Amino acid sequence: MYNSLKTTVKKLIPSRFIFQNEPFFRFFHGVFYLGNAHQCGVCKKKLRSFIQLDNNDLLCPFCGSLARNRRLWKILNSEDYLKGTILHFSPSRNIYRKLKKRSDINYVTSDYEDEFIADYRFDITNIDQKDASFDTIICFHVLEHIPDDSKAMQELYRVIKSGGNVLIQTPFKTGEIYEDERITSEADRLKHFGQEDHVRVYSPEGLKTRLIQVGFSVKVLSFSPQENDAYFGFASPETVLIATK
Repeated sequence: MYNSLKTTVKKLIPSRFIFQNEPFFRFFHGVFYLGNAHQCGVCKKKLRSFIQLDNNDLLCPFCGSLARNRRLWKILNSEDYLKGTILHFSPSRNIYRKLKKRSDINYVTSDYEDEFIADYRFDITNIDQKDASFDTIICFHVLEHIPDDSKAMQELYRVIKSGGNVLIQTPFKTGEIYEDERITSEADRLKHFGQEDHVRVYSPEGLKTRLIQVGFSVKVLSFSPQENDAYFGFASPETVLIATK
């Protein structure tokens, strides 16, 4: 039902208008999900349930956060990452709205494909910013789209400040990184990499190795299933890499 409603609304109303007024639209849908069985960690709304999507991800009916957004939000607020100047690639709108309201940080956003609300359209392989410009960079579900990921990692290393952190997540698999430059059609990429515009599937250790090769030190955060995962709508197991210059 949710996907059908979303498709209908997108056909009738321009995307930019929907983005700008999303909290208003979501409120009237979200009231049907109010309860006490769950809580979204981003918007803090208490819910009788999250919306289960076709891929089994859990969507907050009020702010639109997915499981990975809620995990990111918890990480950002559990460590000293929300400080100084922050660059966020392809930001989820729920986190974008939270951080744009803060006056204690300089929150800069980029979306190369113009699919998100963002300030700039940086090419991650050629970021139009000075060296050592950012204290924190958020790069969730981006690198698996980038053919020249080595160049992207070099640019992330260049624009992060010494001591700064890059928070990275992609879809992961066990074993080695799986990539093949000969796989170029959308149908084949969907079959091999899980999505039409993905160009590889990383393993945590494989991605860690590539980040180390450009100069980062890397910490791998592994989240195993916990008793309160269902309450907060987390997906476990889950992995996030913290790359530090």
